[in-house]
Amino acid sequence: MESRTEAEISAQPDIWEAWATELPPIAGQIRDWIAARAPDEIWLCGAGTSAFIADSLVVGLNRCRGIPLVNVASTDLVARPGDFFRTATRPLVMSFGRSGNSSESIGTLDLLDRVAPDADRLNITCNSDSVLATRRPEGTGEWRVVTLPAACHDAGFAMTSSYTTMLITALACLSDTPIDALADRMRRLAQGARALMAQPVNAARPGRAVFLGSGPFKGTARESALKVLELTAGQVVTSWDSTLGFRHGPKAVLDDDSSVFVFLSSDDLTRKYDQDIVTEIRDQFPKISVTTIGAPMAGTEAPDIPLDTGLEDVWNTPLAVLPAQRLSVAWSKSLALNVDDPFAGRTLTRVVSNVRLYS
Repeated sequence: MESRTEAEISAQPDIWEAWATELPPIAGQIRDWIAARAPDEIWLCGAGTSAFIADSLVVGLNRCRGIPLVNVASTDLVARPGDFFRTATRPLVMSFGRSGNSSESIGTLDLLDRVAPDADRLNITCNSDSVLATRRPEGTGEWRVVTLPAACHDAGFAMTSSYTTMLITALACLSDTPIDALADRMRRLAQGARALMAQPVNAARPGRAVFLGSGPFKGTARESALKVLELTAGQVVTSWDSTLGFRHGPKAVLDDDSSVFVFLSSDDLTRKYDQDIVTEIRDQFPKISVTTIGAPMAGTEAPDIPLDTGLEDVWNTPLAVLPAQRLSVAWSKSLALNVDDPFAGRTLTRVVSNVRLYS
């Protein structure tokens, strides 16, 4: 019987294609609002997988209409607000949340009401009934909410369609991609996702899985590693890093029971470093599997899993994470775990809501 998680992974192309008819005008309105409000910075906030959206966007886009994008994980903001509110910066705080009800999402809103009541807020959530979708600011800051299609409010433990669709939505709102080109890009992503999902999955489970990427793909590597770690309940040890950073200690994780996945950049210079680590690992560990994921490029080795050659790396990140989503399900099932709740509600739960918040 197919798990909810499997169904949610498979549904992503249809979700993106349907959302392509609704999102462009919404993104246009958000862009105009950001330009009119002219914040000093745009803080991208989220916890866990929702924070990894920022890992890709801040590097891949850097700015929105000249306004710097800043990665501010809500787990950091709530724990150490003084690190972020110590300047006179007037930020636009952009929060991501699948449930929109996590402890840190609520803590971020509490902080803004107390410490930065004039800060504008843009909340992107999959849950129309959530705190992120319904709670109005107490101060003078303006408030906008983008509620994603109900189909991407994942019921399974792991964030899959919620992650990719929030990522695509943020790209539409923050990037310089022309509004009239957004629908075509989203349909291309849907087409690419269907092609990826048509490929067979290698269900041979390693003891360790390593994901490496540069630029926007570093965030993809982090999210890929988390998916495997979550859905195998930690029984497959995972690691992630940049392709150059991996040599500086983290490479110690490798043994002959490892599988390595390297995301290949479409930047000529970066691609050389990505390919070098592939060659090095294959030479030093000839028994292990090394899989490359990226857009084909003339004059370079063809990737094992191809992405869309017509898209920038940051736009390819929703596709790049799909192999890890599918592998994590296959490996979870091979361990006879409940894919939709691998921890059986014991040590980890779908929504983190038991964190005690302090003033």
